[in-house]
Amino acid sequence: MFYNKVYIKTWGCQMNEYDSLKIADLINEKIDCTIIKTADTANILILNTCSIREKAQEKLFHQLGRWKYLKQNNPEIIICVGGCVATQEGERIFYRAHYVDIIFGPQTLHRLPQMIYNVRTFKKKLIDISFPQIEKFNYFPIRKTNAISAFITIIEGCNKYCTYCIVPYTRGKEISRPYKDIILEIQQLTQQGVKEIHLLGQNVNAYKYIDKNNYICTFAKLLSMIAKINGIYRIRYTTSHPKDFSDDLINVYNKIPQLVNFIHLPVQSGSDKILSLMKRRYSINEYKHILEKIKNIRPHMQISSDFIVGFPGETTEDINKTITLILDMDIDMSYSFIYSSRPGTPASKMLDTIDMKEKKQRLYLIQYHINKQTKKFSAKMLNTIQTILVEGIAPQNNQYFFGRTENNRTVFFKSTKDCIGKIVNIKINHFYLYTLYGNLVSIHQNN
Repeated sequence: MFYNKVYIKTWGCQMNEYDSLKIADLINEKIDCTIIKTADTANILILNTCSIREKAQEKLFHQLGRWKYLKQNNPEIIICVGGCVATQEGERIFYRAHYVDIIFGPQTLHRLPQMIYNVRTFKKKLIDISFPQIEKFNYFPIRKTNAISAFITIIEGCNKYCTYCIVPYTRGKEISRPYKDIILEIQQLTQQGVKEIHLLGQNVNAYKYIDKNNYICTFAKLLSMIAKINGIYRIRYTTSHPKDFSDDLINVYNKIPQLVNFIHLPVQSGSDKILSLMKRRYSINEYKHILEKIKNIRPHMQISSDFIVGFPGETTEDINKTITLILDMDIDMSYSFIYSSRPGTPASKMLDTIDMKEKKQRLYLIQYHINKQTKKFSAKMLNTIQTILVEGIAPQNNQYFFGRTENNRTVFFKSTKDCIGKIVNIKINHFYLYTLYGNLVSIHQNN
């Protein structure tokens, strides 16, 4: 019998991780199968791709080349390529990798079980990289999980069209899920023991859903609804855009204690000139003002950001402005990477005169200062009592439990009691950059 062993390989962001979980749920519901952890014995291979980083296309074909040999040994294997690179490359994947059977996009993953059935039945290749609005969420089965923390996508796509970014072309325009569907999914998760919700979107704070009665649900209103769900201890979200960080959203930090003291707010550069070239639609002063207003409400708020280094036109003065921003605004963590051109984006037509050696040096400087910031904040946590939501047993040492602080640092500690899913107090006694170690002080009685 076919379809009994499925392997899913995922690249990229947390939204891709969420999509892959949904693919697994769909496959399990529609097809008699087992999801396995290695490709070697699978007869359905699914690759969920990401187009953000450099050479995403070549990475795809390199991986497909490995799977080609598996299919040569077993012609009944079905190879499926999904995600953003699938949308970007389309039928070109068939031309370069003729052994691929199915190409699907981020908005058509719900059609994958039927596509697999059709390929097996009719022996024809299939491609569907269309953008059918928010349709896919109507097909997702009730999610089963034993995790303490869960991701939930609330909005798809992006309308910002930053000059360097391929996402609007691969995931489409912004489409918000109905707020009632989001609330229902969270309620189903809390009934299974989930205590922390992590809301996802390319631009999560652009969330805006208008129902049939013309009620407008903004991101701030959605957060207020989620906070009222019984069993929700913490709320996180990723990724937000400074342009959509409204005063209403800032003010909910006065009202919702479940919102953690951690915000990931990508700025990309500390230079107004570069922000203009990137078409980010805000100034550095506007970005600073947002953070200042947030910290007026939550003085202990920790800030994470993204930085693109070596964007066309960037000078030493521009990179120094970025470093100044990091220090002035006490940015604690970052995802920093060297700019790489994406075909079809406006930035791909800009003249790039910065050599790679210089780009690497600039990246080193950014990471050096970020690491200094991280160490500074981690050092401040020594000998403090931190409240931790325990997520599980440490993968590499089963003598330790692990969880996270509000400011997103992983904490390891020992305990003779089963602490998974518990809220505990830990006294921090050691740290390595982002990672903290400590001793169990107490377990909250209201767990």
